[in-house]
Amino acid sequence: MSGPGQGARDLTQGPIGSTLLLFAIPTLASNILQSLNGSINAIWVGRFLGAQALAATANANIIMFLMFSVVFGFGMASTVVIAQSVGARDLDAARRAFGSAVGFCTIMGLGVAIGGWIGAPALLRLLATPAEAFDLALVYLRVIFFAMPATLLVVMIMMGLRGAGDARTPLIFMIVSVAIDLVLNPVLILGLGPIPAFGIAGSAAATAAAGFVSLIGVIAFIYAKDLPLRLRGPELRYLWPAADQMRVLVGKGLPMGLQMIVMSASGLVMIGLVNREGLLVTAAYGAAQQIWTYLQMPAMAMGAAVSAMAAQNVGAGRWDRISRITGFGMGYLFAITITMIAIILLFHAPLLSLFLGSNQAAIDAAWHMQLLASWSFLLFGCTMILFGVMRANGVVVAPLVILTFTLFGVRLGFYHLAYPVMGADALWLSFPAGSIASLSLAALVYLHGGWRKAKLMAPVHGEECREVVNSESEPAGRIAPTG
Repeated sequence: MSGPGQGARDLTQGPIGSTLLLFAIPTLASNILQSLNGSINAIWVGRFLGAQALAATANANIIMFLMFSVVFGFGMASTVVIAQSVGARDLDAARRAFGSAVGFCTIMGLGVAIGGWIGAPALLRLLATPAEAFDLALVYLRVIFFAMPATLLVVMIMMGLRGAGDARTPLIFMIVSVAIDLVLNPVLILGLGPIPAFGIAGSAAATAAAGFVSLIGVIAFIYAKDLPLRLRGPELRYLWPAADQMRVLVGKGLPMGLQMIVMSASGLVMIGLVNREGLLVTAAYGAAQQIWTYLQMPAMAMGAAVSAMAAQNVGAGRWDRISRITGFGMGYLFAITITMIAIILLFHAPLLSLFLGSNQAAIDAAWHMQLLASWSFLLFGCTMILFGVMRANGVVVAPLVILTFTLFGVRLGFYHLAYPVMGADALWLSFPAGSIASLSLAALVYLHGGWRKAKLMAPVHGEECREVVNSESEPAGRIAPTG
């Protein structure tokens, strides 16, 4: 294999700065589209069906997030293996990893769909779903579970394509998915023309239809364009998850999925603490959090792009480029995030009024939160860049430990110590306190360099998966090329 193949971007050659930026922008655009789609769908449900329906979707979305967290972990693990294989010019190894990931995701998706349909009432009771929202949430959740295999598969396929250096195809089908969802939501909720009104089930059905159409479309596109990860003939057996591949995907994927769950759990704890401050502060925090969601997107997109690019270079043995990839990632992150923070602070009044209307007291409270906490997302972004580079070599436990310690130990510790002195401001200042700690610890691990030393031998041509662990470092990964 002389190159990564048609449709994939070779991230091991050429200028680092422009290559990284062109690779990261489609991922950032996909993230923004996905969040906008969720926000607009919430508006449809809230406006057309009322507060009870909106509460029902919120309860169902918590369960969906847990499912996506697990798939995200496996997807990132497969992204690293695929990217390292592409960098090592071993297309067969990339297809093996992709096939196992897709096959495992299919089996898991079907299991989740069946178990979720049956267990949906028990799950909602476990979440203490309000009685007035229970029936609506049950209908919504069961339709979502029906569509879960397609939805999870689309996510896995898109992450695999990014590992091969293709960020354009995932963006195309994210646009397709969002367009279908946005058009069908009001049509199926209200029942327009000959289509009957399905209420909240219509909202879920719109999301399901978008998932199935996107899945069929992206598979057809992969084969029509003969993209590098397509499987044909004997390669189709790769779809049956191989034990050696699964040891890599599960061993590295679970900690990455847990990172998402830890971040979500920390957010739930923060909401509980904010609720103690009263309705006005809670409303203000909800508005600020909506804006902060978009502020985190550059960090997540650039972290994913840096990880894929670094993994290809690790696979190619181009360690001379890793530090510069990190530096460019940090630079772009700073430029984008600082610009967004400036816009948010300059236009805070009209932005906050989108969520808070004319409630000036709540707008002022949200503005105060933003002044104290918004800058911390710069530090959060730098941490995600460092985690992304280390993840490119298979290091996943250290980031999980750092996040858990800083989000719960440092952030909550700061709150409890500072609250008697500064009151609610301790909540907003706990964000930068946690971000400073996480960046400091991530920089220590990164600069120590032990994460570079260990090698993860990926399954190649039926070899057993084996890890050669350096005593001073975490098991990590560089895929050995196969001659």
